[in-house]
Amino acid sequence: MRRLVTHLIYQFPCFSRSDIPQLRQVLASNTGVYFDGVEKGFDALYARSISDLIGKDYPRLRERMKEATDRRRKIFHGQLTSKNMTTNDLLAFVEDIRAWCSLLACSAHADFGYDGFARNSFRKSVVPDLWKRFKVQITTVQDYDDFVRKNMQR
Repeated sequence: MRRLVTHLIYQFPCFSRSDIPQLRQVLASNTGVYFDGVEKGFDALYARSISDLIGKDYPRLRERMKEATDRRRKIFHGQLTSKNMTTNDLLAFVEDIRAWCSLLACSAHADFGYDGFARNSFRKSVVPDLWKRFKVQITTVQDYDDFVRKNMQR
């Protein structure tokens, strides 16, 4: 989702290759940005929400993403859980995370030409004037920093 946001931000006509280091620094310096905030930022920026892009499975998958985030240390480090989770329980998280990613990537690619997985999110879209669909307009790196602080930080 972070790459989707950075891709969309880069669509503003004010940004070019020379701005990429500053755009990266904005996110790097805003250490209070996590998964929930990235979703909120996307929804504050783009005409369609993450929920719209994922579709009918969003409520169930969003809850599963929350659960997976809450248990991420256990999943990524193979630690014991207080929930007595089995291998199958953990694999079910993996399946749901993959479903979230697949649905979002396919919809984003169809909607604005970038799936969030391709390297280098800082590229101009094949969709002409994509930035005109956005709910907010950004004209400087400082505007972007303000947007992140207002919409994406905890």
